[in-house]
Amino acid sequence: MAYSVFLSFHRKYTCYMEADNHTGTSQFLLLGLSGDPVLQPLCFGLFLSMYLASVLGNLLIILAVSSDSHLHTPMYFFLSNLSFVDICLTSTTVPKMLVNIQAKNQGISYVECLTQVYFFNMFLGMDNFLLTVMAYDRFVAICHPLNYTVIMNPQLCGLLVLISWIIMFWVSLIHILLMKQLTFSTGTEIPHFFCELTEMLKVANSDSLINNIFLYVVTALLGVFPVSGILFSYFHIVSTLLRMSSSVSRYKAFSTCGSHLCVVSLFYGTGFAVHLSSAVTHSSKSSTIASVMYTVVTPMLNPFIYSLRNKDVNGALGRLLSRTAFSP
Repeated sequence: MAYSVFLSFHRKYTCYMEADNHTGTSQFLLLGLSGDPVLQPLCFGLFLSMYLASVLGNLLIILAVSSDSHLHTPMYFFLSNLSFVDICLTSTTVPKMLVNIQAKNQGISYVECLTQVYFFNMFLGMDNFLLTVMAYDRFVAICHPLNYTVIMNPQLCGLLVLISWIIMFWVSLIHILLMKQLTFSTGTEIPHFFCELTEMLKVANSDSLINNIFLYVVTALLGVFPVSGILFSYFHIVSTLLRMSSSVSRYKAFSTCGSHLCVVSLFYGTGFAVHLSSAVTHSSKSSTIASVMYTVVTPMLNPFIYSLRNKDVNGALGRLLSRTAFSP
């Protein structure tokens, strides 16, 4: 009799814990970049500064492109979309970290964690697709200049961006639906400053084999095809430039690719560094520090890279700031 009562209580407790894990009442602990209380104010000030610089810089790019008719071209249409995605990407992770540091609380709810995973994956994937589309735009502009306006028409540009959003919407949604099948213990520690998908799969109590298989397949597909597209575009761009007789024309054509190449190198270089550091050192701390580069630093630097040597963007920003300064 006592044994049957114990079994009944154990089943009810197990069901309660599983329900607790899936109803959003669970709390995870984000360990962040450092547990040293002395470094917390420094981290708060540093990340707040980078976040504000990222939001302000990308917002200025969007306003400059939308307000200046000279920038209503495919290249700057994709650039404004990239700036919007970068604002969303940093806003997914940094504000929660700043709130936790200020409140001296490492907790994040189950629902908040899944929300971070969903939007972070979606916006990171959109960065990946937009950089690929921008490479194709430069390929058409340099290799097929006479047909550029016909090929890169507004309908195609809008369709490319829309397809990218649809793909990342469903990929991120499938990740979340698979994660909903996993169970987590209340108070599970996540060695990161946000809920990153791979770290979440590591701390799950249940079998995450299907999740990992889907993650590896999607990462391979979303990595191989965009990178191949970028390499294909620049292979033909370099071939076309080498066939140009005038060095002035060659420099002028390639200068339109310089900013994009810097952003691509920064984005994929830091992403590769994150995976390499985690694979070689097997240290979550080193992977966390490396991931700061493509989650915070890269979105912050993109506006500066695209505006420093770009006369069109600089002129649009100057006109925008002048109108703002002299407006009543």
